[in-house]
Amino acid sequence: MARSSSKAAPKTPAKPVYVLNGPNLNLLGQREPEIYGSTTLADIEKLVKTKAKALGLAVVCRQSNHEGELVDWIQEAREKAAAVILNAAAYSHTSIAIHDALATLDMPVIEVHISNVYKRESFRHHSTVSSVATGVICGLGTIGYELALEAVKSKL
Repeated sequence: MARSSSKAAPKTPAKPVYVLNGPNLNLLGQREPEIYGSTTLADIEKLVKTKAKALGLAVVCRQSNHEGELVDWIQEAREKAAAVILNAAAYSHTSIAIHDALATLDMPVIEVHISNVYKRESFRHHSTVSSVATGVICGLGTIGYELALEAVKSKL
């Protein structure tokens, strides 16, 4: 007779979590390391995939410098994703289009910023994304992505 394990593997939702990154994040590790550190976007994606697997989540990681492409992916998430983690970068402070796309989602949305936007230029102190996000994580570096995955897991 087979014994059942007391530690069941985490159940993976049928749909992945979309992890979307905005403009200039493809330059992480090169751009302003005093603010963003030396971690590259590829490093973050590896970190995210490892953490997601440990939590029993699947992820789709994407980056674009183009606002319309980010909007398209957010709209796609309505049917194909369980949640969205978004670092809209500079678009966080300017994009009504991204705000409006996020407002159509009926799922957890976590806004992530690597730097503490409130310790930076005043124009970064307002986010058009925050009012339609489930939660906001900023200023904790790349661990913010891991914390966002934990938040998503708790909401699903």
